[in-house]
Amino acid sequence: MLLRHGWNVSTSSTSGWLCDHRGVVLSGLLERLRSRFGDRRHATFATADTSLEDLCLALVSSRGEASGVTLASVITDRYRSLELPSRLDLLSWLNGSLAPDPIALASAAQAYLDEPSDAHLIDLSRAAEAPRQEFLRRLNQAPGATSAIVAMRADLLSSGRQRTDLLPLDVDMVHLLTSWFNRGFLEMGSVTWSTPADILERIIAYEAVHEITDWEDLRRRLLPDDRRCFAFFHPVMPDEPLVFVEVALTRGTPRSIADVLSADQEFTDPNDADTAVFYSISNCQPGLSRVSFGNLLLKQVVRDLERELPNVENFVTLSPVPGFAEWVANSAGAEGPITSSPSSTDIRQLALRYFLSARRADGAPLDSVARFHLRNGAALDDLIPDANPSERGRAESLGLMVSYRYDRSRIEDRHEQYIEDHSVTLSEPLISEARSLGLI
Repeated sequence: MLLRHGWNVSTSSTSGWLCDHRGVVLSGLLERLRSRFGDRRHATFATADTSLEDLCLALVSSRGEASGVTLASVITDRYRSLELPSRLDLLSWLNGSLAPDPIALASAAQAYLDEPSDAHLIDLSRAAEAPRQEFLRRLNQAPGATSAIVAMRADLLSSGRQRTDLLPLDVDMVHLLTSWFNRGFLEMGSVTWSTPADILERIIAYEAVHEITDWEDLRRRLLPDDRRCFAFFHPVMPDEPLVFVEVALTRGTPRSIADVLSADQEFTDPNDADTAVFYSISNCQPGLSRVSFGNLLLKQVVRDLERELPNVENFVTLSPVPGFAEWVANSAGAEGPITSSPSSTDIRQLALRYFLSARRADGAPLDSVARFHLRNGAALDDLIPDANPSERGRAESLGLMVSYRYDRSRIEDRHEQYIEDHSVTLSEPLISEARSLGLI
């Protein structure tokens, strides 16, 4: 039920449901909205005095495509002009006022329980879809609206746990964005020193693992023959990388991030390299959190590099361990005395305990980077103390970095195993080390 300015909109049965030419289901709510706003083909009522809420209602009720595009454009422009608290107020309004009609939903559910037929299941599915989903679909008609909706979700996520009331809207947004950013729509491109400057500026801004300090730093990551950078783009956001990975071609796995990023590093002829090191993976759009494509990008890069450089046989990461230092500090009592300056041996032993025993409530590894790579089918290959002596590296991981290995012949099996029991697959040397410590 929707109460707005003293008027009542409700649907008491599933008979009011309609289906437009794209197969999108609309509730009887829309007919009542049209009775208020009519079919505003030129969106003439979108004046400066019209509230943003009324514009949103008009968009959901509009019949004409032209009027819908106009309204969607006005709404996105008005939304961008708001400060964050006002944006969150509008999102809260969308969450509540364009929710599924509880009476129609209860009626459809009861009809299905009484007679679980295909027809009643379809009616139930229609009743369960919130009108706010149709609002977002129609909003997406406006030029640039896809990026605006992604930004809306970033605003929603910025509200944090204080706004758990917005969870239904968040679920709807993830549902739609997952469809709109399906792998079939994504385009992988190489980012090089010749890439347009506006995209390179975004790469500098979005780098989330190892800060790019200036243009010279970026040049060292892109220009040499033994460096690669790949990104996913979407056709409606062609200048906005969604996720990118930086790659170094080396002989063997580097023992420090400085071996990859230092200004005086030695470069490797790609034809002499045997290892591709993924040393930084950055998701660029906060609004696409939980719409995952980093795993797809890595697998595509592995395939492409295998074709380009058949001499490269090893595909590994040099990854941060962002929660390790905090876990060590919190586990001091349980794990025994821990010195303020643990040795490399101490770090390795603690790290093995961390990866094998530190778990979330759902049984998955506590470490977010580990969850990402293990779920993708990688194995924990090596532990590298003192690999990141930067201030951030010390604060987050006591300088520890780790390597995950992607073996294409075993990726799917390892992925399935992780999905089944959240197990941490170790390399043979780490298995021996863990056994000697009584951890497995």
